Amino acid sequence: MNFTIQFSDLMPLAPVMIVSLTIVLVMILTAIKRNHNLIATASVIGLNLAAFNIILQMMGGQFRPANVMNMFMVDPFTMLYQLLILVSALACCTLSHAYIESYKDNREELYLLLLSSVAGAMLMVASSHYASFFISLELMSVPVYGLLAYTHEREKSLEAGMKYLVLSATASAMLLMGMAYIYAYTGTLSFYTGFASLLQMVKMGNPMVILGLGLIIFAIAFKLSLAPFHKWTPDVYQGAPAPLATFLATAAKVATIGLFVRYLLAAGALIPSISLIISIIAVLSIIVGNLLAVRQVNLKRVLAYSSIAHFGYLLVALVSKNYFSLDSVNMYVIAYVLTTIGAFGVVTLMSSPYNNTDEAESVADYRGLFWRRPVLTATLTVMLLSLAGIPLTAGFIGKFMVIKAAVDAGHWFLAAMIIVGSGIGLYYYLRVMVVMYLTPPEIPRIDAEKHWGQKVGGIMVLGAAALVLLIGVYPDPVLKISAMSQVLAPIQQILFNH
Repeated sequence: MNFTIQFSDLMPLAPVMIVSLTIVLVMILTAIKRNHNLIATASVIGLNLAAFNIILQMMGGQFRPANVMNMFMVDPFTMLYQLLILVSALACCTLSHAYIESYKDNREELYLLLLSSVAGAMLMVASSHYASFFISLELMSVPVYGLLAYTHEREKSLEAGMKYLVLSATASAMLLMGMAYIYAYTGTLSFYTGFASLLQMVKMGNPMVILGLGLIIFAIAFKLSLAPFHKWTPDVYQGAPAPLATFLATAAKVATIGLFVRYLLAAGALIPSISLIISIIAVLSIIVGNLLAVRQVNLKRVLAYSSIAHFGYLLVALVSKNYFSLDSVNMYVIAYVLTTIGAFGVVTLMSSPYNNTDEAESVADYRGLFWRRPVLTATLTVMLLSLAGIPLTAGFIGKFMVIKAAVDAGHWFLAAMIIVGSGIGLYYYLRVMVVMYLTPPEIPRIDAEKHWGQKVGGIMVLGAAALVLLIGVYPDPVLKISAMSQVLAPIQQILFNH
């Protein structure tokens, strides 16, 4: 491994460096004087600068892949997923500012933890080496423990942080053991240089290599909350502060699925046994996620179980192994991020945990919301319809492309499972929508602020709803971006020739 590099060699990671410099700036500003508005503004500016850097590269057509220290691969796929992570982080910063404005303890450290996790997530989607994979994963995950338990005086928040800490540590141990098995037999930690020897070991039936790959996939499945590694998800989503549950559901998941796509193309896509394992996990996630969501009366738990099913749909596209499947994954992730930001954004706008009320997490809290906040109700309705995959929403376009990828690959059973899962999901999404249009209670227990749409958080949620509808009606620009943002790996041509 060559560590003798010049500064210019690191320029492909400029967005990550901008976020890292923002972390240092936030630390200095916090040490000088605690000012919530100043820290939040500095964090948002740093994230915006990083996002603009990526957008300028994408608009300028600078798609030449760069291999940084043989540990990070910066290509169009990396830039797209880093941009989605930054968009998710900006949404979470915006929602968090109003959410913890009345918080009695220190508020500034929240942005420090958030930015640190964003830097890890951005490095994670670029990782092409087991060492960078693990370090960036931990850099992303460790701050999340603190974020989930940040409002520690709320018992559920502290419980969420502890649960995620213990179970995430278990997953990290599985990941390290899997890497150790693979390194012992291939002699390399790179995704790409060890590809040929890894494939040879699998063909020879080496059980340790198969076990190593399995352990790595199971650890990633935990981070994506795929069945049967999903038990932590509803409890953590319910206990976490609403804007930080948004971060866990969007930025953390985008980083993990981006890494998973790159790793599968480099290490596991040609191995039939690995494809079979992923197919089984996909089917279990679709069934378990949808069936368990049917019985929930807590909106955050509904969204948690829903996310399990949605990443089950994504795995179907991953095992299809054709060029269209990669477009489908990109499109589905874009639609999922926008929709989840909007759905959790409405929950955050409805929640005022430091004004003598709890979070608006029960479905009953939304009864008759239409008669008090019609625009907010329309926004949540659009998000639920998109999650259900109803036409004229971004969710429909994403789900349609995933089904098409499965059909083109001849995976008829998996395509049928997506349709069945979507049918079940329609029930619990419609149930939430119906509650919002019922006769309102005389005195609502929880309600959004009167002028919620005039604040930054409200504008952001309305913008997400507008994008969900726009992509559903006119998806061509996003489809082109999805098609351009392919994984440029040395073994990609080998993959599709097989």
